[in-house]
Amino acid sequence: MRVVKEFVKEDIRISIFSWNNKYLIKFELGPMEQTFKVPEMDILEESDLAGFYEGEFWAAVQNRFKEMGQTLQKQLENL
Repeated sequence: MRVVKEFVKEDIRISIFSWNNKYLIKFELGPMEQTFKVPEMDILEESDLAGFYEGEFWAAVQNRFKEMGQTLQKQLENL
């Protein structure tokens, strides 16, 4: 597995790996994570990966983390 890029944006850690002819795009926030597997053939250049941490896709990742956090909090309250 090759690390392509790792950085933090708006408190979300983003790690991009190249593995088995796929890019693994991993977003981490606290105890939660989202991982997307994208075939390398669908990405013309590594710079095209920026589309996954910008625009509508990025907004959807942030919203999903919000929903995940609320779901986790509710479950912890019900224990």
